Amino acid sequence: MTRSFFNGGSRRQFLAGTAAMIASPALSQVAPEPEEEQAFDPLRPPPEPEPPVKRNISAFRAKRWQPYFDHLRKGAILVDIDSRALHYWSEDGNNYRLFPSSVPLSNDLTRRGRTSITRKVDGPGWAPTPNMRKRNPEWPAYIPPGPDNPLGTHALYLGWKYYRIHGTHDTRKIGRRSSNGCIGLYNEHIAELFEMAKVGTQVLLI
Repeated sequence: MTRSFFNGGSRRQFLAGTAAMIASPALSQVAPEPEEEQAFDPLRPPPEPEPPVKRNISAFRAKRWQPYFDHLRKGAILVDIDSRALHYWSEDGNNYRLFPSSVPLSNDLTRRGRTSITRKVDGPGWAPTPNMRKRNPEWPAYIPPGPDNPLGTHALYLGWKYYRIHGTHDTRKIGRRSSNGCIGLYNEHIAELFEMAKVGTQVLLI
């Protein structure tokens, strides 16, 4: 566990605040235990009993690229917010992959439209946006790569500022509304997509 950029109460406040922001609606209704009894990391607590959660069921299915893109130059990525799924097609059209994803917590955090991959980072660092720092001034300005990093093992940076497709160390987030705007994948899936996608790959969020 990385500890060098946190100490004492500030680390607990940051992790607790982050967990509250990324928690699903069902989890957010669970009353937290008294602080002195929390022996686990709030960013990655053990799963707790909860009512059945509808994730990717009938809407999670394969799609054709033609209704969404004019071509496949440099490949294409389609993110379906409603079905919480990411679709990838290779440039030659022979490689199609479908991955479950996390999506933004609310409509006001959700951005739809066309963009592209502008940068690929293996082992990304994370910095909160200026608005996040205003709301949570105790948060660190930067978290280096590692198990505390909200971006997981790999990140694909998009043409929209602060928006990314990235991994996550908290596997409970996948298939849920759980992000502040980004699209999250299991670490093993973002590693696969990272190898296939290119800088310039077109991305459409619907």
